[in-house]
Amino acid sequence: MNVHHEHPSIVPHPRRHGWKVNTGATIIWQDAPMPGDSSMTYRRVGRILYEIGMVSGDGMRRVVDEFADVADDELSHYGAACALGSFGVAVSIHADDIDSIYEDYAHLLATAAQVAGDRVQVTNVRIVEGEGDFEDGRCDRLEFERDGAPVSIDAEHFADDYYDPIAASVAIRHTAADDDPRSWHNVRFDREPHRVYDDIMILATPDQAAALQEHLGFQLLPA
Repeated sequence: MNVHHEHPSIVPHPRRHGWKVNTGATIIWQDAPMPGDSSMTYRRVGRILYEIGMVSGDGMRRVVDEFADVADDELSHYGAACALGSFGVAVSIHADDIDSIYEDYAHLLATAAQVAGDRVQVTNVRIVEGEGDFEDGRCDRLEFERDGAPVSIDAEHFADDYYDPIAASVAIRHTAADDDPRSWHNVRFDREPHRVYDDIMILATPDQAAALQEHLGFQLLPA
C-alpha cells in the first residue's frame, strides 16, 4: 500500500531559537542548533540527548518545561551530569547518607531497571549481614533475583545509611537486558578537590557514549 507523506512546513518561531514544524497531523517545536554553543544548561543537555537518540522530543521538552525557571542557567559539569538523571537516562548512587541500606538498594535498582526499559525483573533485594561491625567495615552480601536467577554481590558497609558504591555499580549492571545494545557506564566529570560527589551511571551505546564525550565533555567508563 502506498502512503503519501506531505513535506512538513517549517515556520520560524518569533520568540525562541527554533522553528514550528507543522507535519499536517501534529505541530512540534524544534530547537535550532546553536553553532559554537558550549554552555552547560538543562536545555543544551536535553538537546544533545535528543539528537543522539537517548530521549524523545516529547521527553526532552517535558523536562525542559519542568525546569523552565532554570533551564538556561549555567550548570557545573557535575550539575550537568546530575541533569542526565532528570531526563531519565541515568541514575545517581548517593555519596551522602541514605535512609537505609536495607531498603534503598531496592529503590536504586528499580530506578535503574526503569531506565533500562523494565525488560529485566529485579526482585527480593536484600542485605545479608556479615560478621563484624560497621566501624571496621562490615562485609555483607547484596542479594536479589534477576529474572528469577539468584545474584550475590560482595558489599562493604561502614554504616547502615551509606551505600557501598562499588557494589551498587555492579548491581546496576544487571538491570540491562542481555540483548540490549546499550551498557552501563560511569560518568566522569570535572571535580573539585575535597568535595564529595554522587556516582552517576548512564545506559548508552558506544556511539552515544562517544557523542556525550564530544558534546558535553563526559568521559564514560564501562561499569
